[in-house]
Amino acid sequence: MVNGEKIGFIGGGNMAEAFINGLLNAGARTENIRFFEPNHDRRQHIAETYGVQAADDNRELVEWAGAVVLAIKPQIVKEVLRPLHGIFTRDKLLISILAGVSTRTIEGLLGGEPRVVRAMPNTPALVDAAASAICRGSYVEEGDMEHAAGLFRSVGTVHEVAEDQMDAVTGLSGSGPAYVFTVIEALAAAGVQQGLRLDVAHELALQTVYGAAKLVKETGEHPALLREKVCSPGGTTIAAIRTLEERGLRASLMEAVAVATRRSEELGRE
Repeated sequence: MVNGEKIGFIGGGNMAEAFINGLLNAGARTENIRFFEPNHDRRQHIAETYGVQAADDNRELVEWAGAVVLAIKPQIVKEVLRPLHGIFTRDKLLISILAGVSTRTIEGLLGGEPRVVRAMPNTPALVDAAASAICRGSYVEEGDMEHAAGLFRSVGTVHEVAEDQMDAVTGLSGSGPAYVFTVIEALAAAGVQQGLRLDVAHELALQTVYGAAKLVKETGEHPALLREKVCSPGGTTIAAIRTLEERGLRASLMEAVAVATRRSEELGRE
């Protein structure tokens, strides 16, 4: 999506900003990116930081763009899309990153046969390390999915899934960074409790989580096998793992994903 196509963003929040930054880093030209954001401070920040132009309203943005990224709160999707009913012609592609909002809902709000791709990225897009998933709407054309995937590759990795799996994606990777942040925070607090300075504990916890994830990714080994290599017989790590299992860390994380998945489903019905 960096080869001269005009890309518009409805919404100017953190995720839209991450994609604008990613596209520019991937070689997109500033004149080919526009956005609309009603909040004056956010609009000014994005325009001044990235040198991209703010549209006067969403209608103007859609008429200008070839591809439009819908990056708003899911609770206001009807309010935002109803005024755009009928103007999404077949020469435009809409990419929605709204949690819980189905392609069918978006297609109904837009009218006609709009080309819609639904996606779920996550906040590490802000540092070009997102895990994203995409699925196809009813009227996508050949090449639309690869077209959309290019946007998400500019800020991380992307996988295509069926739409009935998107709520699970939301529960796992969409909400997942918050689970990991909680783990980092807890590890650092535990280090302080055991006598470490806060700054030292924080850096050790952060690097440990980063290094462990990198080890899984680069070796391709299953996490269980890598864990076994750390657990010496009768040692410190196996004693700690036993405590984690007894306290239900694994079950808690699995239930957290399930709860977030159900909440995503609820958002789609609201």
